[in-house]
Amino acid sequence: MRFSEIPNQAAVKQLLRQSVRRQHVAHAQLFRGAEGSAALALALAYATFLNCENRQPEAEDSCGKCASCQKTDKLIHPDLNFIVPVTTTKAVAKEAVSSKFMAEWRGFVLENPYQGLNDWMQHIGAENKQGSISKEESLQLLKLVSLKAFEARFKIVIVWLPELMHPAAANAVLKLLEEPPADTIFLLVSFAPEQLLPTIISRVQPVVVRPYSENDLTAYLRDQHQVPEVKARQLAQLAEGNLGFALAARTAAGSSDNDYFAFFVEWMRQCYGYKVDKLLSQSDEFQKLGRENQKEFLHYALGVLRKVLLFGIDAQFVPHLPAAEQPFVQGFSRFVHRRNADSLTTEINDAHYHIERNANPRMVFVDISLRIAELLQIPA
Repeated sequence: MRFSEIPNQAAVKQLLRQSVRRQHVAHAQLFRGAEGSAALALALAYATFLNCENRQPEAEDSCGKCASCQKTDKLIHPDLNFIVPVTTTKAVAKEAVSSKFMAEWRGFVLENPYQGLNDWMQHIGAENKQGSISKEESLQLLKLVSLKAFEARFKIVIVWLPELMHPAAANAVLKLLEEPPADTIFLLVSFAPEQLLPTIISRVQPVVVRPYSENDLTAYLRDQHQVPEVKARQLAQLAEGNLGFALAARTAAGSSDNDYFAFFVEWMRQCYGYKVDKLLSQSDEFQKLGRENQKEFLHYALGVLRKVLLFGIDAQFVPHLPAAEQPFVQGFSRFVHRRNADSLTTEINDAHYHIERNANPRMVFVDISLRIAELLQIPA
């Protein structure tokens, strides 16, 4: 993983590069970002940069060609180690520790380094079990760091989601942070750092990873994954800063080339005009979308409603509104306000709930349409 492969995050990348150039590499760092952020990707790119064998003094990135970079890219470098939450599965019936899941972990990360805990649990076949970093893991960790680096300058330990550590594992990590082994760097990647022990927080250097903006996600999907502009914008709105979600939705069955914005505009116009015959016709179109697209559309509709409400309060709350959407959002903002916004949101959430549970899509659409039609008549 290279810094150049990660969209945006220029300030964080520069901070990490400077720490290496100035030889001020903290022995323990906490990459804190929301699920779907670039936290893990940045930690991987940083690890690659640290141990790059051909890194020049003013280099902006790892070379990608040396033996260290190539092994790290494949996540098989002997001095790159991972501690991740796991649980017993059909394949691992007892003593679930990270080392038994490394093949699965490599495939998971190489496919998409922006995924979350639930994605990982599904990937290893955990069914409904919760993942954690067990107390047995702490013994493995102590053995791991007792050894010197095999090939590289630094032995690097990436702890993914340390907030899920068993108290015994957390205490073991704390002791290592208090008395760090020589040339060993701990990179903690957390989605919920507030759940970590305060004593751990006090011993790590924070690296704050900001969520992606809608424009960042749109540009990345459009330029790097050749997603059409309209669809890229819709996925970015659905993702709400979660790049992992956006990438997963790009290839999911629910991410076909439907123009959700046009469908939503037409829907709201028919609701406001109380045109029942046209709503019935549109319900047929809704049914043809398929269940995943129906859920995705309702999620998208919630995002548009939020924009409309914020625009009505103050247009500055929606600074990056696409030009194609602005006329509708501006005009519709007269009909979405504090007196009906909560009810509109509830109706769409309820519709999503029923679709998820296999209710008849056509009936759900007609029902919600009639309820929305009534709510849009409420004066501000």
